[in-house]
Amino acid sequence: MAKNKVPLRKCVVTGDMKPKKEMVRIVKTKENEIFIDDTGKKNGRGAYVSMDETVIQQAKEKDILSGVLRTQITDDFYEELLSHVQYRIARIEIMKQNEQ
Repeated sequence: MAKNKVPLRKCVVTGDMKPKKEMVRIVKTKENEIFIDDTGKKNGRGAYVSMDETVIQQAKEKDILSGVLRTQITDDFYEELLSHVQYRIARIEIMKQNEQ
């Protein structure tokens, strides 16, 4: 049985290539709106970040997303991103427990 290809994306913070499902996509629209794209399909300039709290902290400290998305990213957005990553990690852990 043939295996499907797993789409890979590059983390803008670490430079690591990971499966798309293990990343969080941040989008900047033409109207300069910045938001987290759970679907991975919203229009706009996208940047992928690993679902790892230390990577999010590193992005905040170095203000990496501002450079990549070419706009100012607030500390509030980084906090929202960190909360989102913590939530998704918790959901993954719950799903793993339910499978066992």
